Amino acid sequence: MSTSDPSSCVVDSGLAVITLHHAPHNLLGPVLMQSLLDVLDQARTAGARAVLLKSGLRHFSAGADLSLFEAATGGGDGLAVSPVQFLAALEEFPLPIVACVHGVCVGGGFELALACDFIIAARSAKLGSVEVTLGINPLMGAVQRQVARCGALRAKELSMLGRRYDAETLESWNLINRVVDDEQLEEAALAMATELANGPTLAHQITKQLARLAEDQGVAAADREMERLQQALWSSEDLKIGLESLQKNGPGHAKFVGR
Repeated sequence: MSTSDPSSCVVDSGLAVITLHHAPHNLLGPVLMQSLLDVLDQARTAGARAVLLKSGLRHFSAGADLSLFEAATGGGDGLAVSPVQFLAALEEFPLPIVACVHGVCVGGGFELALACDFIIAARSAKLGSVEVTLGINPLMGAVQRQVARCGALRAKELSMLGRRYDAETLESWNLINRVVDDEQLEEAALAMATELANGPTLAHQITKQLARLAEDQGVAAADREMERLQQALWSSEDLKIGLESLQKNGPGHAKFVGR
């Protein structure tokens, strides 16, 4: 892909680096959503074991494209993929996704980041659900996802007041995994994504499924499905590698192959 495409993907050593460059501000609409779904599929086909999602522009994403609002009000063409379906596809994607956030990350852009498994943000980043300034609330599921992560009290504050928050505040609210100095952002995000790519891929996939199940349906539901989901682990090559490495070298030295 060229930088004229809304997003691009490079896979190296099991890590897919997906870069958003949908000028001017990575506004999330049908074009960027479809492009992201396409490159995620490419990453998986190319053998990626983890994904790093970042922006090649000044901001991570300044929100949603107007076409989303037009479609919602019946003033535009129907969407091939609805915003909720798009975020569900990210959350159900079998590989871990790390969002590397700098600049502005608001509205639909914030919802995109929330759909990833990890968020690492620059200290200067500004994030928030600002849709109330247009007379609406988040259209892509931010309210319910924020309730799950930081509680109803904070979720209502985020969407009803529509403010932009500094990254450290949202880290303390359990919405961001880690905040780093701006000049360390790409290095920190790449390190985490690489660690995930070098990990036991099937185990990571099952962890994602169990976490989503527990969040959506509760701990008891996840407990009921856990044994079935974990069944494939017992015949995995990574488990064999992990056990052999433990016996020979102690914990933490296994070199997994993702199978």
